[in-house]
Amino acid sequence: MDQPPTVVDVPAIAKELGARFADAGHELYLVGGSVRDLILGRPRIDLDFCTSARPPETTKVLQGWADRRYLMGVTFGTVGALKDGERLEITTYRKEVYAEEHRKPAVTFGDDVLVDLSRRDFTINAMAVRLPEGGFVDPYGGVKALAGRALDTPLDPEVSFSDDPLRMIRAARFVSQLGVAPAARVVEAMRAMGDRLEIVSAERIRDELDKLLVGDHAPAGLELLVETGLAERFVPEVPALQLEQDPVHHHKDVLRHTYAVVERCEPDAVLRLAALLHDIGKPATRKITPAGVTFHHHEMEGARMARARLTALRYPNATIDDVCTLIELHLRFHGYGDGEGWTDAAVRRYVRDAGPLLDRLNQLTRADVTTRNERRADALAKLQDDLEARIAGLAEAENLESIRPSLDGRQVMELLDLQPGPDVGEALAFLMEVRMERGPIPEDEAIGLLRAWAVERAN
Repeated sequence: MDQPPTVVDVPAIAKELGARFADAGHELYLVGGSVRDLILGRPRIDLDFCTSARPPETTKVLQGWADRRYLMGVTFGTVGALKDGERLEITTYRKEVYAEEHRKPAVTFGDDVLVDLSRRDFTINAMAVRLPEGGFVDPYGGVKALAGRALDTPLDPEVSFSDDPLRMIRAARFVSQLGVAPAARVVEAMRAMGDRLEIVSAERIRDELDKLLVGDHAPAGLELLVETGLAERFVPEVPALQLEQDPVHHHKDVLRHTYAVVERCEPDAVLRLAALLHDIGKPATRKITPAGVTFHHHEMEGARMARARLTALRYPNATIDDVCTLIELHLRFHGYGDGEGWTDAAVRRYVRDAGPLLDRLNQLTRADVTTRNERRADALAKLQDDLEARIAGLAEAENLESIRPSLDGRQVMELLDLQPGPDVGEALAFLMEVRMERGPIPEDEAIGLLRAWAVERAN
C-alpha cells in the first residue's frame, strides 16, 4: 500500500457523475475519507467530491440525474444529492479560514485541486481520484502515511488547525478509528492551540466525541485529548480523574480504569459515553479515612455532573437521560452478592429501574470490573451470570418488560369512587409495590388488597 496506485477503482455511480461533469466542462474528483476508505477496504457511508464547478453549475449538472438535491451547504460551496439510495456531497474547490472571532469558516472558492487538497485536515484525507477515468492524485503522501499508520497535516499543523480548530479533536478521532499515531508536530500544535477551540460550536465538538468513542482504539484517542490538554476545554471532568483510588497502596488511577471500561464496552455511543463519565463523581466524593478511601454516592454526584456537561455539549435530552440513568445505576449490582442476595422483588426493581437500558447496564457493570485479582474478577462474573439468569427466569414467568399494577387507573377510580387526582396515583403506587413484592396476582385478589388499603388509609 506504500506504493501509490496509478488508477483507483471507484464505484460506478462516481464514474457516472464524473462523466456528467466532464461533459459539462468541469473537473470532478472523489476526495477525502471516501478515497481513504476505498484504499483501506473500509465500509463507506457517503461519497465526497470536489469540483471546479461553482454551486449553481453543480446544481445544473445534477438536474435530471439526482433523485434529490440538498442546498443547505451551498453557502460553503457544497451541494448534496441522493442518487439510487447513495448520499453524495459535491463541493467547489475551496479554502476554509476561520476569522479569529467567528465560529463559521469564511469560504473562498479556488480553481486548483492541489490547492484544495493542501487545505484539508490530514494527509490521509488529502488524496483524490479524478473522474471518470480514475487517475490517482496523492501530492502529500497519504498512501505512505496510511501504510505507516501516521497522522500528519499537508501544511504546517498550525495552518491546518487555524483553518478549522475542530481538526485537533478530529486528530484524536482518527487515532481512535484508524489506529494511527500523530506526528510530534501535530501533538505539539494541539497542545499550543487549545484556546482556538473556543470558537468551535458545542455541537461540532459533540459529534467528533461520539465518533471517537465508538472507534476501535477509543482509549488511545481519549488519551491524546487528555495529554494535549484539549479535554480540559470541553470535558474537564475526564482529566480530573487522574487521581489514585488509594494513595496509600497506590492503586491505579481512576482515569486508567475509565479507559479500560470504555474499551470493554461494545461500540455503542450511549454506552461508551456512560462508561467515559461513570466515575466522574469520584474526585468530589473522595474521602480518606483510617479504613481506606471511600467514594460514597459518587454515582449520584456523577450523574448530576454528567447531566450538566452533556447539556453544555448540546446532547439530545433522550441521550442525556439514558447516560445519567446508566451512571446512577452502575453500582446497583454490587449489592447483589451481599448477605443472602436479592429477593425476587429486588430483581424486579432492578429490571424496572433499568427499563430499556437493561442490557447496556449489565454490560457496563461487567466492564466496570477491571481488577487484576482473578479470583475477585471470577466471583463477580459468576454473580453477574447468576443475576442475568434470574432476570431471564422471571422474565419468562412474569413478562418483566411490561411490569404494571394488576388494575389500571379507571378501575381504581370506579372501585374507590375517586376522581382523577393524586389519590389515584397513590393507589396505583400501592398496587405497583404489591406487584414488585409478590409478582403477578389475580385481579380479584388485587381488588381485595386495594379496598383494604383504602380502609386503612382512611382511618
